Amino acid sequence: MLLGCDFSSSPTRLKPIIMALGECRQSCVRLSKLERLESLDAFGDWLQRPEKWLGAFDFPFGLPRELVTQLGWPTNWSDFMAHYASLSREQIRNTFAAFCDARPTGKKFAHRAADLPAGSSPSMKWVNPPVAYMLHAGTPRLVKAGAHLPGLIDGDITRVALEGYPGLLAREVLGKRSYKSDDKAKQTPERLIARKDLITALEHGQTRLNLRLKLSHAQRDALVDDAKGDSLDAVLCLMQAAWAQSQHEKGAVLYGLPEALDPLEGWIITA
Repeated sequence: MLLGCDFSSSPTRLKPIIMALGECRQSCVRLSKLERLESLDAFGDWLQRPEKWLGAFDFPFGLPRELVTQLGWPTNWSDFMAHYASLSREQIRNTFAAFCDARPTGKKFAHRAADLPAGSSPSMKWVNPPVAYMLHAGTPRLVKAGAHLPGLIDGDITRVALEGYPGLLAREVLGKRSYKSDDKAKQTPERLIARKDLITALEHGQTRLNLRLKLSHAQRDALVDDAKGDSLDAVLCLMQAAWAQSQHEKGAVLYGLPEALDPLEGWIITA
């Protein structure tokens, strides 16, 4: 089974974690269903299920080596993650804010090597989006579930977790056009059209992943109608998971991740 996860560090009924489940055969990715998880405990429980999966998760798996080194934290990934998981969100915010305050304007945040090619936010950001909290909430639960994180930690190879980023695939199709907003006032006709254009491109295989998305009419309507874009983001991650599977089937041990990836920072699949 393939899965794409649109994650929230503080999920609720109105803003749940969404899991897009599916399979890929002959370059066609079929969406089976969308599951909604309304708490972090529900997410952890889902990962503990005795299922076989390969998933792309929309949260960071690491922090910039520059940041970790300067803070004096462990640079072995497992030890680093155990330390990071032991911190409170308040401790994380205060530590990272102090780090940024000591740096010059324009260079406040440290970046991972994957940030530039992926166009992603620094994984140490604690607001807009709070990816540092997403790392704190998500990755330790993958570790606890015994998942295999290629290039970072060996685990159960029947449950493979990769770092996904839906914005990377969406920008390839839409450029700078926005397709979603949590703000109801910004859920405009232009964003609706952008979602339709993005879905059509995925269905026709018009991305560098060379994969086609297969949807039912009801599934397509559901993705178009989700103005927050969370369901579509989960499907974008599903497409990235399918690409990773295709690379593994061609003999890529790291599922398409670069062999020279930093084993502390990790890498975003397809970047």
